[in-house]
Amino acid sequence: MSTCCAPPSTAARRFARVTEILARHRHDPAALVPILQEVQEVYRYLPEEVMAYIATDLGLPPARVFGVATFYAHFALAPKGRFVIKLCDGTACHVKESQPILDALRQRLGLSERKTTTDDQLFTVETVSCLGACGLAPVMLVNDDVHGQMTPQSALQLVESLIAKHAKETP
Repeated sequence: MSTCCAPPSTAARRFARVTEILARHRHDPAALVPILQEVQEVYRYLPEEVMAYIATDLGLPPARVFGVATFYAHFALAPKGRFVIKLCDGTACHVKESQPILDALRQRLGLSERKTTTDDQLFTVETVSCLGACGLAPVMLVNDDVHGQMTPQSALQLVESLIAKHAKETP
């Protein structure tokens, strides 16, 4: 049987989007960081089996790919929610009471210091050392949107509006 007509392999189907990303970067090991960034946009994190596939495709040891993924704080090795809330706990935000905001978010969403993503994968709540918007303290980032001068009440209102938005978008 000719290979031209053979069905695509299971791996090729499973990793089709990753294969497209690798092809766009010409399977160049020097492009590992941008490849991982694009893959994370697809999956919202870097699954272990995807990193192993990338390593094989690029001819790199898997430890090298895992090392890069764990070195940079931007990369996530666990699934994240559709809405990633990053609450600043840097000096300015901490002094202006970011901790009660975090407590309110965790209570409303059923999260804790160890459990950062809701079961429905709608929300992930993380703290960060600085968002670089100290003049807006306390500040939080929801995906790419900056929200300043937050209070526990305004943070909860924002969460409720995101839940409502998601409900309208979901058939």
